[in-house]
Amino acid sequence: MFQPTYPIRTARLTLRPVRIDDLDDVYAYQRRPDVVRWMLGAEPRTREQSRASVLAMAGEDAWRAEGDCLTVAAVTDAGVVVGIVELVWRSQVDRTAEIGFVFHPDHGGRGLATEAAAAVLAWGFDEFGLHRVYGRCHGRNAASARMMTRLGMRQEARHVESYLFKGEWADQLVFAILAHEWRAGIRTPPS
Repeated sequence: MFQPTYPIRTARLTLRPVRIDDLDDVYAYQRRPDVVRWMLGAEPRTREQSRASVLAMAGEDAWRAEGDCLTVAAVTDAGVVVGIVELVWRSQVDRTAEIGFVFHPDHGGRGLATEAAAAVLAWGFDEFGLHRVYGRCHGRNAASARMMTRLGMRQEARHVESYLFKGEWADQLVFAILAHEWRAGIRTPPS
């Protein structure tokens, strides 16, 4: 089993496993149409759907096998969960993972999501020994694309009309960063 030493602390956040008592904070953003806008198959959630989501995420506190998802809550000093970052272990042989993130828009524009995602990337590269981390987003999801760029990830691909999204063909952007790039600090500072 592989897991970070919790909590992970950043300048402004505490990252820790999701807990059932995070339901109110998670529901506050999962119910918003603007949050789920770019998520495949996602619609604004009811409180019960958010409860099921929180219960599922609460079990994602470590990597036990390839394919597992590590999900951490990003918590402010005031104790508010402002979002989550997840890292999915995609290949043991290739030492590859995929990063994902969802944050409450009311806390946007201050670099909190970038700060949290950077801390998760640091764990993946520095403690777990990943070689490569990639992230994907809808071709029109400019906010996610900008964030991955701020993390130092380069756009490696634009898969044109590669998947059906809400009944229409959509482009998918793929970003990635390698361990040696991460360690060399080849990344753009948060804006």
